[in-house]
Amino acid sequence: MLGQVLVTKQTGPQGKIVSKVYLCEKLSLINEMYFAITLDRKTAGPLIIACRKGGTSIEDLAEKFPDMIIKVPIDVFGGITDEDAAKVVDGLALKAADRNSAIEQVKKLYKLFCDCDCTLLEINPIAETSDNQLVAADAKLNFDDNAAFRHKDIFALRDSSQEDPREVIAAKADLNYIGLDGEIGCMVNGAGLAMATMDIIKLHGGTPANFLDVGGNASEGQVVEAFKILTSDEKVKAILVNIFGGIMKCDVIASGIVNAAKQVDLKVPVVVRLEGTNVDQGKRILKESGMALITAEDLDDAAEKAVKATAS
Repeated sequence: MLGQVLVTKQTGPQGKIVSKVYLCEKLSLINEMYFAITLDRKTAGPLIIACRKGGTSIEDLAEKFPDMIIKVPIDVFGGITDEDAAKVVDGLALKAADRNSAIEQVKKLYKLFCDCDCTLLEINPIAETSDNQLVAADAKLNFDDNAAFRHKDIFALRDSSQEDPREVIAAKADLNYIGLDGEIGCMVNGAGLAMATMDIIKLHGGTPANFLDVGGNASEGQVVEAFKILTSDEKVKAILVNIFGGIMKCDVIASGIVNAAKQVDLKVPVVVRLEGTNVDQGKRILKESGMALITAEDLDDAAEKAVKATAS
């Protein structure tokens, strides 16, 4: 398997190169179930999900056996109780493992979820073995990036070779980047504005090549790095910069755009929409730069010009 391309639902059709193989003890399973702890918007706290059937995707389980899935919200301040854990264990409908031991195991899993700042702890399957033990036969854990400073040992295990190299570079520059399959590169400040920008590009018949949020306090250097990432994507035929200056100042963005354009030798059209703090200074910097930048008055105008630029 080493060095081969592995294609799964998680990797997408392009697959991933196998760089490591994990070996584990062979288990003799007599019963497979599903267990997960995640974060729930409705209850604003952790939520335990359990099903007495497992070993397949939770989406399939929810569709085929909705009545078998139980959800137990946990009081984020009080923590998990014996009653909460018992509800989960009863929902798993154990056949062989000791019920009291399973209750303690559920409580320990919740402690792990909290202590490691997890955003997801999924065990599929959580299973009973032929010697009546309850084991995590396969598991997936997601961790809150904001808590990385508390868990350096965990984050040291991160394998960046399995990630999009553009996303790795963006993370090092403290930029929020997600690669997509479109032809219009986007650079925006603020996640909500980024989503709106992507939506309006689609509305005008284009497709976004990425989600790129430079944040509310990006430096000129970060803007330059953002442009390098955008232009490294061969599918990008135009770049749309949409900045609403609050904490982020338009003149800083404009200076970064001009410097980036000079450094990366831009070969695609760049559409820029600036609004907010120091917008006049920002527009003047763009105008006096001598660069072939396309300015826009509002987001709708910017998206229309970006889509048109990809066709030229």
